[in-house]
Amino acid sequence: MNSNFTDTSKRHIFIVGCKGIPTRYGGFETFVDKLTEYTKDKSIQYHVSRILDDSEYDENNTEYEYNGAHCFDIKQRMGGPQKAIFYDVDAIKYSIDYIKKYNLKEPVIYVLACRIGPFIGKFKREIHELGGQLYVNPDGHEWKRAKWSAPVRKYWKISERLMVKNADLLICDSIGIENYIKEDYKKYNPKTTFIAYGAETSKSTLADDDSKVKEWFSRFNVKFKNYYVVVGRFVPENNFEAIIREFMKSKTKKDLVIVTDYQNNVFYDGLLKSTGFNKDRRIKFVGTVYDQPLLKKIRENAFAYIHGHSVGGTNPSLLEALGLTDVNLLFDVIFNREVAEDGAKYWSLDDGDLAALIDKTDNMSENEIETIGNKAKKRIDNFYNWEYITEKYQKLFRK
Repeated sequence: MNSNFTDTSKRHIFIVGCKGIPTRYGGFETFVDKLTEYTKDKSIQYHVSRILDDSEYDENNTEYEYNGAHCFDIKQRMGGPQKAIFYDVDAIKYSIDYIKKYNLKEPVIYVLACRIGPFIGKFKREIHELGGQLYVNPDGHEWKRAKWSAPVRKYWKISERLMVKNADLLICDSIGIENYIKEDYKKYNPKTTFIAYGAETSKSTLADDDSKVKEWFSRFNVKFKNYYVVVGRFVPENNFEAIIREFMKSKTKKDLVIVTDYQNNVFYDGLLKSTGFNKDRRIKFVGTVYDQPLLKKIRENAFAYIHGHSVGGTNPSLLEALGLTDVNLLFDVIFNREVAEDGAKYWSLDDGDLAALIDKTDNMSENEIETIGNKAKKRIDNFYNWEYITEKYQKLFRK
Protein backbone atom coordinates (compact mmCIF):
# COMPACT_ATOMS: atom_id res chain seq x y z
CA MET A 1 0.00 0.00 0.00
CA ASN A 2 1.16 3.54 -0.81
CA SER A 3 2.53 4.98 2.46
CA ASN A 4 0.94 8.36 1.62
CA PHE A 5 -2.47 6.81 2.16
CA THR A 6 -1.78 6.35 5.88
CA ASP A 7 0.66 9.21 6.53
CA THR A 8 -0.61 10.76 9.78
CA SER A 9 1.02 14.10 8.98
CA LYS A 10 -1.37 14.61 6.06
CA ARG A 11 -4.93 15.97 6.04
CA HIS A 12 -7.11 13.03 5.07
CA ILE A 13 -10.30 13.73 3.11
CA PHE A 14 -12.74 10.84 2.59
CA ILE A 15 -15.15 11.55 -0.30
CA VAL A 16 -18.34 9.50 -0.17
CA GLY A 17 -21.22 9.49 -2.65
CA CYS A 18 -19.79 9.58 -6.16
CA LYS A 19 -20.00 6.37 -8.19
CA GLY A 20 -16.21 6.26 -8.45
CA ILE A 21 -13.22 7.49 -10.42
CA PRO A 22 -11.97 7.47 -13.13
CA THR A 23 -15.31 8.26 -14.73
CA ARG A 24 -17.03 8.93 -18.01
CA TYR A 25 -20.34 10.18 -16.63
CA GLY A 26 -21.97 12.12 -13.83
CA GLY A 27 -21.52 15.51 -12.21
CA PHE A 28 -20.14 14.36 -8.86
CA GLU A 29 -17.93 11.81 -10.58
CA THR A 30 -16.41 14.44 -12.86
CA PHE A 31 -15.99 16.79 -9.90
CA VAL A 32 -14.02 14.22 -7.87
CA ASP A 33 -12.01 13.21 -10.94
CA LYS A 34 -10.98 16.84 -11.59
CA LEU A 35 -10.46 17.65 -7.89
CA THR A 36 -7.96 14.81 -7.52
CA GLU A 37 -6.32 15.68 -10.85
CA TYR A 38 -5.82 19.38 -10.16
CA THR A 39 -4.93 19.26 -6.44
CA LYS A 40 -1.23 20.05 -6.10
CA ASP A 41 -1.04 20.31 -2.30
CA LYS A 42 0.83 17.17 -1.18
CA SER A 43 -0.33 17.64 2.43
CA ILE A 44 -3.85 16.61 1.36
CA GLN A 45 -4.63 12.92 0.86
CA TYR A 46 -7.93 11.99 -0.77
CA HIS A 47 -9.79 8.72 -0.21
CA VAL A 48 -12.61 8.06 -2.69
CA SER A 49 -15.32 5.39 -2.63
CA ARG A 50 -16.50 3.48 -5.70
CA ILE A 51 -19.63 1.32 -6.01
CA LEU A 52 -19.48 -2.00 -7.86
CA ASP A 53 -22.12 -4.66 -8.44
CA ASP A 54 -21.69 -8.40 -7.82
CA SER A 55 -20.20 -9.07 -11.23
CA GLU A 56 -17.51 -6.38 -10.84
CA TYR A 57 -16.64 -6.56 -7.14
CA ASP A 58 -13.53 -8.53 -6.17
CA GLU A 59 -13.14 -8.91 -2.41
CA ASN A 60 -9.43 -9.70 -2.88
CA ASN A 61 -8.77 -6.50 -4.79
CA THR A 62 -10.76 -3.61 -3.32
CA GLU A 63 -8.21 -0.77 -3.31
CA TYR A 64 -6.39 1.11 -6.05
CA GLU A 65 -4.70 4.45 -6.73
CA TYR A 66 -5.92 7.08 -9.17
CA ASN A 67 -4.67 10.69 -9.50
CA GLY A 68 -2.80 10.11 -6.24
CA ALA A 69 -6.05 9.29 -4.44
CA HIS A 70 -6.63 6.12 -2.43
CA CYS A 71 -9.77 4.59 -3.94
CA PHE A 72 -11.77 1.82 -2.30
CA ASP A 73 -14.57 -0.39 -3.60
CA ILE A 74 -17.95 -0.86 -1.93
CA LYS A 75 -20.17 -3.75 -2.99
CA GLN A 76 -23.66 -2.74 -4.14
CA ARG A 77 -26.35 -4.21 -1.87
CA MET A 78 -29.55 -3.64 -3.93
CA GLY A 79 -31.11 -1.61 -6.75
CA GLY A 80 -33.59 1.26 -6.83
CA PRO A 81 -33.37 4.42 -4.72
CA GLN A 82 -32.12 2.29 -1.78
CA LYS A 83 -28.92 1.47 -3.68
CA ALA A 84 -27.41 4.91 -3.11
CA ILE A 85 -28.49 4.99 0.53
CA PHE A 86 -26.81 1.69 1.41
CA TYR A 87 -23.77 2.63 -0.66
CA ASP A 88 -23.24 5.88 1.28
CA VAL A 89 -23.77 4.12 4.62
CA ASP A 90 -21.28 1.35 3.78
CA ALA A 91 -18.73 3.85 2.42
CA ILE A 92 -18.87 5.90 5.63
CA LYS A 93 -18.48 2.75 7.74
CA TYR A 94 -15.41 1.81 5.68
CA SER A 95 -13.99 5.33 6.10
CA ILE A 96 -14.47 5.31 9.88
CA ASP A 97 -12.85 1.88 10.21
CA TYR A 98 -9.92 3.04 8.05
CA ILE A 99 -9.45 6.17 10.17
CA LYS A 100 -9.42 4.07 13.34
CA LYS A 101 -7.08 1.43 11.92
CA TYR A 102 -4.42 3.94 10.85
CA ASN A 103 -5.05 6.50 13.59
CA LEU A 104 -5.53 9.34 11.11
CA LYS A 105 -5.63 12.83 12.65
CA GLU A 106 -8.41 15.39 12.11
CA PRO A 107 -9.97 13.62 9.10
CA VAL A 108 -12.83 15.02 7.04
CA ILE A 109 -15.62 12.87 5.67
CA TYR A 110 -17.17 14.76 2.76
CA VAL A 111 -20.57 13.35 1.76
CA LEU A 112 -21.92 14.23 -1.68
CA ALA A 113 -25.74 14.64 -1.61
CA CYS A 114 -28.27 14.25 1.20
CA ARG A 115 -29.34 10.62 0.95
CA ILE A 116 -28.59 9.25 4.43
CA GLY A 117 -30.12 11.78 6.81
CA PRO A 118 -31.80 9.23 9.13
CA PHE A 119 -28.39 7.59 9.76
CA ILE A 120 -26.11 10.61 9.83
CA GLY A 121 -26.49 11.56 13.52
CA LYS A 122 -24.84 8.32 14.65
CA PHE A 123 -22.02 8.71 12.12
CA LYS A 124 -21.44 12.32 13.12
CA ARG A 125 -20.88 11.29 16.75
CA GLU A 126 -18.36 8.64 15.66
CA ILE A 127 -16.55 11.10 13.37
CA HIS A 128 -16.32 13.69 16.16
CA GLU A 129 -15.02 11.08 18.61
CA LEU A 130 -12.18 10.52 16.14
CA GLY A 131 -11.43 14.25 16.02
CA GLY A 132 -12.93 14.55 12.56
CA GLN A 133 -15.44 16.75 10.77
CA LEU A 134 -18.51 15.99 8.64
CA TYR A 135 -18.84 18.05 5.45
CA VAL A 136 -21.85 17.75 3.12
CA ASN A 137 -22.55 18.89 -0.42
CA PRO A 138 -26.36 19.27 -0.45
CA ASP A 139 -26.49 19.00 -4.27
CA GLY A 140 -29.79 20.22 -5.77
CA HIS A 141 -33.42 19.63 -4.87
CA GLU A 142 -33.48 15.83 -5.18
CA TRP A 143 -36.92 15.79 -3.52
CA LYS A 144 -38.35 17.77 -6.46
CA ARG A 145 -37.40 15.26 -9.13
CA ALA A 146 -40.43 13.86 -10.95
CA LYS A 147 -38.84 10.42 -11.39
CA TRP A 148 -39.38 9.65 -7.70
CA SER A 149 -42.69 8.49 -6.23
CA ALA A 150 -44.33 10.64 -3.54
CA PRO A 151 -43.02 8.49 -0.62
CA VAL A 152 -39.48 8.59 -2.01
CA ARG A 153 -39.64 12.38 -2.47
CA LYS A 154 -40.84 12.70 1.12
CA TYR A 155 -37.87 10.61 2.29
CA TRP A 156 -35.42 12.80 0.31
CA LYS A 157 -36.82 15.96 1.92
CA ILE A 158 -36.59 14.51 5.45
CA SER A 159 -33.10 13.21 4.69
CA GLU A 160 -32.00 16.63 3.43
CA ARG A 161 -33.21 18.28 6.64
CA LEU A 162 -31.29 15.82 8.82
CA MET A 163 -28.12 16.15 6.75
CA VAL A 164 -28.28 19.95 7.06
CA LYS A 165 -28.93 19.67 10.80
CA ASN A 166 -25.90 17.45 11.41
CA ALA A 167 -23.29 18.78 8.97
CA ASP A 168 -20.33 20.67 10.40
CA LEU A 169 -20.11 22.47 7.06
CA LEU A 170 -22.31 22.52 3.96
CA ILE A 171 -20.41 23.15 0.72
CA CYS A 172 -22.90 24.48 -1.83
CA ASP A 173 -22.01 24.60 -5.53
CA SER A 174 -24.65 27.27 -6.18
CA ILE A 175 -25.40 30.53 -4.37
CA GLY A 176 -29.08 29.80 -4.97
CA ILE A 177 -28.78 26.48 -3.12
CA GLU A 178 -26.78 28.14 -0.32
CA ASN A 179 -29.50 30.76 0.14
CA TYR A 180 -32.18 28.05 0.13
CA ILE A 181 -30.32 26.10 2.83
CA LYS A 182 -29.88 29.19 5.01
CA GLU A 183 -33.52 30.22 4.66
CA ASP A 184 -35.37 26.90 4.84
CA TYR A 185 -33.21 25.52 7.65
CA LYS A 186 -32.33 28.68 9.54
CA LYS A 187 -33.49 27.12 12.84
CA TYR A 188 -30.37 24.92 12.64
CA ASN A 189 -28.10 27.92 11.97
CA PRO A 190 -26.26 25.91 9.28
CA LYS A 191 -22.64 26.76 8.53
CA THR A 192 -22.28 27.07 4.76
CA THR A 193 -19.76 28.05 2.12
CA PHE A 194 -20.02 28.42 -1.65
CA ILE A 195 -17.61 26.66 -4.02
CA ALA A 196 -18.88 26.25 -7.56
CA TYR A 197 -18.60 23.28 -9.87
CA GLY A 198 -15.87 23.57 -12.51
CA ALA A 199 -15.50 23.29 -16.25
CA GLU A 200 -12.89 23.21 -18.98
CA THR A 201 -12.89 25.64 -21.90
CA SER A 202 -10.16 23.96 -23.93
CA LYS A 203 -11.16 22.94 -27.44
CA SER A 204 -11.57 19.34 -28.52
CA THR A 205 -8.39 17.47 -29.41
CA LEU A 206 -10.17 16.12 -32.50
CA ALA A 207 -9.83 17.89 -35.85
CA ASP A 208 -12.94 18.73 -37.87
CA ASP A 209 -11.98 16.14 -40.46
CA ASP A 210 -11.14 13.40 -37.96
CA SER A 211 -12.72 10.13 -39.07
CA LYS A 212 -14.57 9.79 -35.75
CA VAL A 213 -16.09 13.25 -36.15
CA LYS A 214 -17.00 12.74 -39.81
CA GLU A 215 -18.61 9.37 -39.06
CA TRP A 216 -20.81 10.74 -36.24
CA PHE A 217 -22.02 13.79 -38.17
CA SER A 218 -22.65 11.68 -41.28
CA ARG A 219 -24.57 9.01 -39.33
CA PHE A 220 -27.10 11.53 -38.04
CA ASN A 221 -27.01 13.77 -41.12
CA VAL A 222 -25.99 16.78 -39.04
CA LYS A 223 -24.00 19.70 -40.44
CA PHE A 224 -21.59 22.02 -38.61
CA LYS A 225 -23.24 25.19 -37.22
CA ASN A 226 -26.61 24.05 -38.52
CA TYR A 227 -28.12 22.58 -35.39
CA TYR A 228 -29.28 23.41 -31.88
CA VAL A 229 -28.08 20.92 -29.28
CA VAL A 230 -29.46 19.67 -25.96
CA VAL A 231 -27.29 17.61 -23.59
CA GLY A 232 -28.60 16.25 -20.30
CA ARG A 233 -30.29 13.49 -18.35
CA PHE A 234 -33.56 12.37 -19.90
CA VAL A 235 -35.91 13.40 -17.08
CA PRO A 236 -39.06 15.59 -17.05
CA GLU A 237 -37.53 18.36 -14.90
CA ASN A 238 -35.08 19.11 -17.71
CA ASN A 239 -38.06 20.35 -19.76
CA PHE A 240 -37.56 18.17 -22.83
CA GLU A 241 -41.26 18.38 -23.69
CA ALA A 242 -41.27 22.19 -23.65
CA ILE A 243 -38.09 22.34 -25.73
CA ILE A 244 -39.46 19.92 -28.35
CA ARG A 245 -42.88 21.58 -28.54
CA GLU A 246 -41.39 25.04 -28.92
CA PHE A 247 -38.81 23.91 -31.46
CA MET A 248 -41.61 22.40 -33.55
CA LYS A 249 -43.38 25.79 -33.47
CA SER A 250 -40.27 27.67 -34.57
CA LYS A 251 -39.48 28.56 -38.17
CA THR A 252 -35.83 27.50 -38.04
CA LYS A 253 -34.52 25.18 -40.72
CA LYS A 254 -31.76 23.95 -38.40
CA ASP A 255 -31.91 20.60 -36.58
CA LEU A 256 -32.50 19.93 -32.89
CA VAL A 257 -29.89 17.37 -31.79
CA ILE A 258 -30.76 15.76 -28.44
CA VAL A 259 -27.85 14.00 -26.76
CA THR A 260 -29.36 11.83 -24.02
CA ASP A 261 -29.99 8.25 -22.91
CA TYR A 262 -33.52 7.91 -24.28
CA GLN A 263 -33.58 4.25 -25.24
CA ASN A 264 -36.02 1.95 -23.40
CA ASN A 265 -37.47 4.94 -21.55
CA VAL A 266 -41.20 5.35 -20.91
CA PHE A 267 -40.69 9.12 -20.83
CA TYR A 268 -39.62 8.95 -24.50
CA ASP A 269 -42.77 7.03 -25.44
CA GLY A 270 -44.91 9.61 -23.63
CA LEU A 271 -43.19 12.50 -25.40
CA LEU A 272 -43.62 10.81 -28.75
CA LYS A 273 -47.32 10.41 -28.11
CA SER A 274 -47.91 13.92 -26.73
CA THR A 275 -45.83 15.90 -29.25
CA GLY A 276 -45.65 13.76 -32.40
CA PHE A 277 -42.05 14.90 -32.86
CA ASN A 278 -41.33 11.96 -35.15
CA LYS A 279 -43.22 13.90 -37.85
CA ASP A 280 -40.64 16.71 -37.64
CA ARG A 281 -37.44 15.75 -39.47
CA ARG A 282 -35.46 18.45 -37.65
CA ILE A 283 -35.70 16.67 -34.28
CA LYS A 284 -33.01 14.04 -33.82
CA PHE A 285 -32.45 11.89 -30.74
CA VAL A 286 -28.85 10.65 -31.07
CA GLY A 287 -28.32 8.76 -27.79
CA THR A 288 -25.45 9.37 -25.39
CA VAL A 289 -21.91 10.43 -26.30
CA TYR A 290 -19.41 9.30 -23.65
CA ASP A 291 -16.39 10.09 -25.82
CA GLN A 292 -15.44 13.48 -24.32
CA PRO A 293 -13.38 14.85 -27.27
CA LEU A 294 -16.27 13.95 -29.60
CA LEU A 295 -18.85 15.52 -27.27
CA LYS A 296 -16.73 18.68 -27.14
CA LYS A 297 -16.70 18.72 -30.95
CA ILE A 298 -20.49 18.42 -31.03
CA ARG A 299 -20.81 21.34 -28.59
CA GLU A 300 -18.26 23.49 -30.44
CA ASN A 301 -19.96 23.07 -33.80
CA ALA A 302 -23.52 23.62 -32.60
CA PHE A 303 -25.16 26.86 -33.69
CA ALA A 304 -26.67 27.15 -30.19
CA TYR A 305 -27.27 25.13 -27.02
CA ILE A 306 -30.68 24.86 -25.33
CA HIS A 307 -30.69 24.23 -21.57
CA GLY A 308 -33.93 23.22 -19.87
CA HIS A 309 -32.74 22.16 -16.42
CA SER A 310 -35.09 23.46 -13.72
CA VAL A 311 -33.87 21.61 -10.60
CA GLY A 312 -30.55 21.71 -8.79
CA GLY A 313 -27.58 23.99 -8.51
CA THR A 314 -24.67 24.58 -10.85
CA ASN A 315 -25.16 22.15 -13.73
CA PRO A 316 -22.07 20.60 -15.39
CA SER A 317 -23.71 20.47 -18.81
CA LEU A 318 -24.42 24.21 -18.64
CA LEU A 319 -20.83 25.06 -17.71
CA GLU A 320 -19.49 22.97 -20.57
CA ALA A 321 -21.90 24.64 -23.00
CA LEU A 322 -20.92 28.14 -21.88
CA GLY A 323 -17.28 27.25 -22.35
CA LEU A 324 -17.67 25.73 -25.81
CA THR A 325 -20.89 26.85 -27.56
CA ASP A 326 -21.28 30.42 -28.84
CA VAL A 327 -25.00 30.96 -28.14
CA ASN A 328 -26.79 29.50 -25.12
CA LEU A 329 -30.56 29.60 -24.56
CA LEU A 330 -31.29 28.85 -20.90
CA PHE A 331 -34.44 28.12 -18.95
CA ASP A 332 -34.97 31.15 -16.73
CA VAL A 333 -34.33 30.03 -13.15
CA ILE A 334 -32.03 31.54 -10.55
CA PHE A 335 -29.44 28.74 -10.80
CA ASN A 336 -28.92 29.29 -14.54
CA ARG A 337 -28.87 33.10 -14.34
CA GLU A 338 -26.38 32.93 -11.48
CA VAL A 339 -23.94 31.01 -13.67
CA ALA A 340 -24.32 32.66 -17.07
CA GLU A 341 -25.40 36.21 -16.16
CA ASP A 342 -25.43 38.21 -19.45
CA GLY A 343 -23.55 35.52 -21.36
CA ALA A 344 -26.79 33.79 -22.44
CA LYS A 345 -30.40 34.33 -23.54
CA TYR A 346 -33.30 33.18 -21.34
CA TRP A 347 -36.70 31.60 -21.97
CA SER A 348 -39.76 30.70 -19.92
CA LEU A 349 -42.54 28.11 -20.16
CA ASP A 350 -44.94 30.70 -21.58
CA ASP A 351 -46.48 29.45 -24.81
CA GLY A 352 -44.39 30.53 -27.78
CA ASP A 353 -41.58 32.10 -25.73
CA LEU A 354 -38.81 29.67 -26.65
CA ALA A 355 -40.04 29.37 -30.24
CA ALA A 356 -39.76 33.14 -30.63
CA LEU A 357 -36.29 33.12 -29.06
CA ILE A 358 -35.14 30.40 -31.48
CA ASP A 359 -36.37 32.43 -34.44
CA LYS A 360 -34.65 35.53 -33.07
CA THR A 361 -31.44 33.56 -32.47
CA ASP A 362 -31.50 32.34 -36.08
CA ASN A 363 -31.23 35.97 -37.18
CA MET A 364 -28.39 37.06 -34.90
CA SER A 365 -25.48 38.75 -36.65
CA GLU A 366 -21.97 37.31 -36.49
CA ASN A 367 -20.97 40.19 -34.25
CA GLU A 368 -23.84 39.49 -31.81
CA ILE A 369 -22.93 35.80 -31.72
CA GLU A 370 -19.27 36.56 -31.07
CA THR A 371 -20.09 39.07 -28.32
CA ILE A 372 -22.38 36.80 -26.32
CA GLY A 373 -20.04 33.84 -26.85
CA ASN A 374 -17.10 35.80 -25.44
CA LYS A 375 -19.14 36.84 -22.40
CA ALA A 376 -20.02 33.19 -21.70
CA LYS A 377 -16.43 31.99 -22.00
CA LYS A 378 -15.23 34.83 -19.77
CA ARG A 379 -17.65 33.68 -17.04
CA ILE A 380 -16.18 30.18 -17.18
CA ASP A 381 -12.55 31.32 -17.38
CA ASN A 382 -12.89 33.72 -14.44
CA PHE A 383 -15.16 31.83 -12.04
CA TYR A 384 -15.59 28.18 -13.02
CA ASN A 385 -12.24 26.85 -14.24
CA TRP A 386 -11.03 23.74 -12.44
CA GLU A 387 -7.76 25.28 -11.22
CA TYR A 388 -9.68 28.06 -9.48
CA ILE A 389 -12.28 25.68 -8.00
CA THR A 390 -9.65 23.20 -6.80
CA GLU A 391 -7.61 25.93 -5.11
CA LYS A 392 -10.71 26.98 -3.14
CA TYR A 393 -11.15 23.38 -1.98
CA GLN A 394 -7.45 23.11 -1.05
CA LYS A 395 -7.72 26.24 1.10
CA LEU A 396 -10.79 24.81 2.81
CA PHE A 397 -9.24 21.40 3.45
CA ARG A 398 -5.97 22.86 4.73
CA LYS A 399 -7.90 24.29 7.68
